[in-house]
Amino acid sequence: MSDIIEDEKFVELNYKVVDDKTGDVLVTVDYPLGYVHGVNDVMSEEVTKHLYGKKVGDIIEVPIDTKLLYGERDESLVFTDHIDNVPEEFREIGMTITMENEKGEPRDFIVTRFDDKTLTIDGNNPLCGRDVTFMVEVLSIREATDEEIELGGAVDADPELHEILDRAQ
Repeated sequence: MSDIIEDEKFVELNYKVVDDKTGDVLVTVDYPLGYVHGVNDVMSEEVTKHLYGKKVGDIIEVPIDTKLLYGERDESLVFTDHIDNVPEEFREIGMTITMENEKGEPRDFIVTRFDDKTLTIDGNNPLCGRDVTFMVEVLSIREATDEEIELGGAVDADPELHEILDRAQ
């Protein structure tokens, strides 16, 4: 039994995303992220390709070009409106507001600032336009079961994978 990361191994990780310019931690995982390597790479291929051959306890730092992940920052996705046009429950920095375009396609916007007169939302990914480094720690590695390989992760995963991915956006 191999204790290194390779395809079809069940891997648990912790990671954080650090802004290279400020040193601020932009994203962190509060609980281990479990997945089947090579089957359901829950993070960018730019990160997961650096995990091959790593062992429990290894920590890697991977600089990421966010333009590759999220594209260029699009200022047409930033809107400011009069505060009276915005329901009170949305007047909180970091609040996510989901809106649909004319085709009915949803997009998340994040409240980035507000004052007594205006509120601004941004539809760009919060990491867009930043130079960041993913800092990943390998917590555990084991053989994945057939069911985990089929699902791409833990059978009774809690929290659900989409909750983790939503946090990172």
